[in-house]
Amino acid sequence: MIPLPFEYFAPKTLEEALRLVERHGDEAKILAGGQSLLPLMKLRLAAPRFVIDIGRLRGLSYIREESGHILIGAMTTHTEIAESELVRARCPLLAEAAEAIGDTQVRNRGTLGGSLAHADPAADYPAAILALGAEMVASSTAGVRTISARKFFVDMLTTQLRPGEILSQVRVPVLAARTGTAYVKLPQPASGFAIVGAAVVVTCGKAGKIASVSVGLTGVSPKAYRADAVEKALLGKQPTPKLLREAAGNAAADVDALSDLHASAEYRREMAAVLTRRAIERALKRVNGKGA
Repeated sequence: MIPLPFEYFAPKTLEEALRLVERHGDEAKILAGGQSLLPLMKLRLAAPRFVIDIGRLRGLSYIREESGHILIGAMTTHTEIAESELVRARCPLLAEAAEAIGDTQVRNRGTLGGSLAHADPAADYPAAILALGAEMVASSTAGVRTISARKFFVDMLTTQLRPGEILSQVRVPVLAARTGTAYVKLPQPASGFAIVGAAVVVTCGKAGKIASVSVGLTGVSPKAYRADAVEKALLGKQPTPKLLREAAGNAAADVDALSDLHASAEYRREMAAVLTRRAIERALKRVNGKGA
């Protein structure tokens, strides 16, 4: 199938794009890398009257460190994130998640901002963004506002972005010393999307006890989420195989798990526990510079 007719705009500045978004409101869709929107339009699951292509915007593709954060422009591609020496050194979890996305073509075209704004429940970035405690910067003609990762994802394909806003930047805190990270997923073989994915950030004290921990899950429910019960069970304790197994068992506690042709709700809950444990184990090894 081909998309229904639409009017196409290719603004050259963020200000011009924001004016277009404000003018056309809900009848417009933002086109970034196009890896999510274009398939929906071809299947006529989305039929916007106006398409605003921000792929030519100047200044929205960058990675830099500033004031204890890694700042990433929304139009930065998955490949750029995966290959960035700065990201790999200062925030390796995000690079690991980027490497796990789709295939080479998708990684070369897809963007961080496009993926997060689309909020697919099986996307890889949301779990990492949640575990890292990142912030999203939304721009509009009225100015900018910052949204925490915990509040950003609302429901399936729904975020806290308001009408007239464009996600322009992602701010990721630089990791503390003695911190390990890991992203582990069960991919859907054809698409590479996560049937279940678990991202972990863990910091240990000198005595080896867990000083801080955050766990993000994707693919399990209609939106990515922080596994608070797992974090609470681990915090301040000496990691042992028994503790990790019991804590990870809470990965899908009180979650309305998805059930579809790829996996049942019961299977997703079980895999959430398994992959969370594996991600915690891998992250703990990396605290001391061990493990791939």
